[in-house]
Amino acid sequence: MGTIVVGVDGSPGSREALRFAVEEARLRNATLRAVTAWHVPAIAYSGGFAAAVEPRAYEESAEAVGQEELAALREETVGVEIERVVKEGQAARVLLDEAQGADLLVVGSRGHGGFAGLLLGSVSQQTAQHASCPVVIVTAPSATP
Repeated sequence: MGTIVVGVDGSPGSREALRFAVEEARLRNATLRAVTAWHVPAIAYSGGFAAAVEPRAYEESAEAVGQEELAALREETVGVEIERVVKEGQAARVLLDEAQGADLLVVGSRGHGGFAGLLLGSVSQQTAQHASCPVVIVTAPSATP
């Protein structure tokens, strides 16, 4: 029994990655580690907004996204052991850390942020280049040409 790590951010690519990872975990009888990263954007600290920044709100939002995505796949996840991880940090770094010792890392080709026209997002690109385990990059159906 191994571990499959998947990045979950609520984007269409992330949803497809989660579906793929759930099925892969089932086939391999592996634990699924669903990881959601969060951070307070630097812009939030500029222009006198620092007093309004509540990091707990970002963490709660990230937790809610992960729970909603897993709830949407409730039937598919029956019988799959799932670990939820919600961690502060840049998404690529958090995923790479959580994938240490894992058998597989699954990410969507495009998440939230960046330029929609790019084929690979920066997180998928960074994880593919730096992961210590195999990486699967899943493309959302609407993102295919």
